[in-house]
Amino acid sequence: MLGILITKELRAIIQSPKFVGSFAICSILILLSVYTGVREYKAAVSQYETATSLVSQELCEATSWAMMDTKSYREPDPMQIFVSGLSNDLGRWSSISSDKGVKLRHSVYSDDPIFAVFRFVDFAFIVMFVLSLIAIQFTYDAVNGERESGTLKLVFANAVPRARYLIAKCIGSWLGLAIPLGIPILLSLLLVIVMGVPLTSDHWIKIVMLIALSLLLFTFFIILGVFVSTVTRRSSVSFLTALLIWVLFVMIIPRAGVMAAGGLVDAPRVAEIESRRDAFAAEKWATMFEEMSSLDWDSGKVTADQQWDSIETAVRQEVDQYEARLLEDLRQKKINQQQVAWGLSRLSPASAYQLAAMTLAETDTEAKRRNEDAMATYRNQFNEYANAKQAEAGDTPGIMISVMMDSDGTSSLKVDADRDNAGLDVSDVPRFSPPHIGLAEAIAPMILDFGLIGFYILLAFSGAFVAFVRYDVR
Repeated sequence: MLGILITKELRAIIQSPKFVGSFAICSILILLSVYTGVREYKAAVSQYETATSLVSQELCEATSWAMMDTKSYREPDPMQIFVSGLSNDLGRWSSISSDKGVKLRHSVYSDDPIFAVFRFVDFAFIVMFVLSLIAIQFTYDAVNGERESGTLKLVFANAVPRARYLIAKCIGSWLGLAIPLGIPILLSLLLVIVMGVPLTSDHWIKIVMLIALSLLLFTFFIILGVFVSTVTRRSSVSFLTALLIWVLFVMIIPRAGVMAAGGLVDAPRVAEIESRRDAFAAEKWATMFEEMSSLDWDSGKVTADQQWDSIETAVRQEVDQYEARLLEDLRQKKINQQQVAWGLSRLSPASAYQLAAMTLAETDTEAKRRNEDAMATYRNQFNEYANAKQAEAGDTPGIMISVMMDSDGTSSLKVDADRDNAGLDVSDVPRFSPPHIGLAEAIAPMILDFGLIGFYILLAFSGAFVAFVRYDVR
């Protein structure tokens, strides 16, 4: 009997006039999003390789250890093809120098704001917005629609347990919608292989888990549609109810959670932190120049240079320590704010899905922290290397300060550094290694979201079962 009911539901879905159109739209969107994602990824890789080669060339052309600086670039990852997340919002590079802190700059959306208007349509977006809506479209009248047509009364004229009928509805709807979607998904994976995207075994495991997570969310919205159809008598009412719940879960709760967290947990803006750091640094450098003016520069070059280096090093260390304290305080407050935001937004299974997908693809909010922490570590290594080379070579560039008169009569200071040195050997300079997290580390945070979506599925099915037990089939 269960097989007959499942077959009946499958036939009803496949023969539905809206099935072909929905399947065609989903197939086109999935294939187009993956194709566009591959092209964007390859463009990002090409840009990354060009930029890193230019950085290496600039290091080879450096003429002074004391004036040496460089840049570090964020490496693209193939998983951004399927879940772009924040990859287009985060900056692409950060300067590495002794007088500037690490900060990612020049994101894709800041350089090309036109693409930020409607954002990027990726696989995760299609699952969360399009497939979830299609799941509701096919199941909002699963029970009350048959009651209106008189089919439900005929079915229960036979000895059919209500639990078995409800299970058959859910399984039949799932098979009728999920299995056909496997075709464009497999074609998109084949497209990734044909276009030569380098995928490791870890990437394939992540893709499989992303598909499983997507099917889990798809299942929730299928059962949600069945649940709504059991608590309403008319299909028109159930459609509006299901649509309202979909808007609440997909659009309102995720944003409301973040907005509420912003009001509940106070955290300073990055611009405020930067202004405080700049003010502190300006004060310290002003004090340093006052101390320099009192130095006895005629007592000997070595002594003067040693005094200069001692004061300059002390100021840089003090500014770096102050900035580190500011950033650590900001990070702790941001972590607390983020925990509240994610906790509230996870009341929606769609939000739990998005957070889990971004974590799996390493395009979440932690990507900024990972990259900036790695760049900060590299900054320390690079500065220690440059200072050691400077001390070894005795490279202390002279500084000439001159007063320049502009055409409007105003004066300005011009500082020129002596860069007569040439031919620096930078073959042993430290190279930046982009951060990579292990597979277990990427999967572990997803367990909570997997469990939450599974819990929401059980909750929706339990509600549907309780409502259907008391449902009047007449």
